[in-house]
Amino acid sequence: MRRLGRVLIWLVAAGLSAVITVLAFLPAAWLAPLLESRTGGRLTLGDAQGSLWQGSAFIGAAPSGKDAVAALLPGRFSWHLSPLVLLGRLDAKLENAQVLSNTVSISGSWSEWTVSPSSMLLPAERLSALGAPLNTLQPSGKMQLGWQQLTLARTKVGNADGVALHGVMTLDLLAMASRLSPVKPLGSYRMRLDWQGTQAAMTLTTLGGAMLLNGSGKLQNGHFQFSGTAEAAVGQEEKLATLLSLLGQRRQMNGRNVIGLEFKS
Repeated sequence: MRRLGRVLIWLVAAGLSAVITVLAFLPAAWLAPLLESRTGGRLTLGDAQGSLWQGSAFIGAAPSGKDAVAALLPGRFSWHLSPLVLLGRLDAKLENAQVLSNTVSISGSWSEWTVSPSSMLLPAERLSALGAPLNTLQPSGKMQLGWQQLTLARTKVGNADGVALHGVMTLDLLAMASRLSPVKPLGSYRMRLDWQGTQAAMTLTTLGGAMLLNGSGKLQNGHFQFSGTAEAAVGQEEKLATLLSLLGQRRQMNGRNVIGLEFKS
């Protein structure tokens, strides 16, 4: 019996050693299929290098899930993940000097996380990779997504797993332009997202420019609803007539000609 016990101990030790070795050298490329399955093939990790614990990759996008993958964001994202995640404690850092204003720290447990404040530069030109109607408008300009501390927690959305998010995000769209308009830039805008669980209240305001955009809406359980208006600033009506006609139906509001913006998914 003593000999059998020793054999079992050695077998357990050998098994644990094999598992630890596999985990230690788990290639970063294995993360790409996981991201693809979660996004229906629309997002992936390109040229993933390193391991699960320390690696890097660029983020690619395929609009329909079947198109060729194109880089969605510039630069490579590098990550450092502590092995303590195996014990239920998450401690990770994400870096990309071309996109992130500073290192993003993510901490918590398997079920709840905290994301440190940061901001992310997003070139509007890359939005065309997401498909229609952005590939028709071909927007250009600079976008900056900023947030204070965010908290996320796993939750149930119907019968599916989801994530509850709490915190405020602001998306600044600066000096935006489109190939469909001779007016460059069209303007600068700010969208605020106030997250409360699986839904967010949205507000869109114009910071300045030739085309004025305003409205509000909400994101809820993956569905999007937005109502607002678009109109030309004084003196810009003729130059923006073609572009505005593509955005929605013309209506009268307080004696002004505006375009009604209605989006729902």
